[in-house]
Amino acid sequence: MAAMTSSFVGSTSAFQAQVSAPRVGNGKVATVMRRTVKSKGASKGAASKGGAAPTDITYYGPDRPKFLGPFSGQVVPEYLSGEYAGDYGWDTAGLSADPATFARYREVELIHARWAMLGALGCVTPELLAQNGVQFQEAVWFKAGSVILTEGGLDYLGNPNLIHAQSIIGTLGVQVVLMGLIESYRANGGIDDDLGLDRLYPGGDYFDPLGLADDPDSFAELRVKEIKNGRLAMFAMLGFFVQAIVTGKGPVENLLDHLADPGTANGLNKLTATKFTPGGL
Repeated sequence: MAAMTSSFVGSTSAFQAQVSAPRVGNGKVATVMRRTVKSKGASKGAASKGGAAPTDITYYGPDRPKFLGPFSGQVVPEYLSGEYAGDYGWDTAGLSADPATFARYREVELIHARWAMLGALGCVTPELLAQNGVQFQEAVWFKAGSVILTEGGLDYLGNPNLIHAQSIIGTLGVQVVLMGLIESYRANGGIDDDLGLDRLYPGGDYFDPLGLADDPDSFAELRVKEIKNGRLAMFAMLGFFVQAIVTGKGPVENLLDHLADPGTANGLNKLTATKFTPGGL
């Protein structure tokens, strides 16, 4: 049943990834990936005899990790069979019991996750560059947009020869038209019908020019990594929003303040909540 086995062997650890495809309910086939990690403390003698007992981590199928671990029991609903990436069996409210609703939620979550990963990167990168000497009109993410309202307007990356935005109405108009047309085309099945591509994972020369997902087993693992990182990014963006409201600073500056004085600059200390809260005005 194993479709792929890759191994990496170092001086103190070994990594193996195996992918198999068991049948999961209603005749559907779901990819199951197992990752085995050899204990770093295993001696050479033990390694020659097979090493430490491997720890299997299954990302798809009925044996995948559940949100309550070994205590999940009968809590996982039947419609969460492990067919899709990132399915840990959590739907205690039954929001995805309807198949059409489930498909819609999967699509919305994945699109938001991708935007959140781009957004989180865009929030921290200008601050990091500014901390290392790169000049910006405004490096803090929630203040940068206001520069367009100044007399000189907004220069992308501080360079007027790249993109110079002077009118907020014109900028919003371009965004609405371009993004609206593209998203409408995608949401109404244009990618599926016209291009014959999957609307969530189109791939091909235009959407996967490096061919990272050419191998089905690698593609299955990349889908899991994408949704897990995307969920983390959505929580990160929520944290950025709260930090901006509470401290009036960007995430990098907040981190540096915390590292400099953890006892004072932290989320539990009310002294930090003085910038935009009613009591601090």
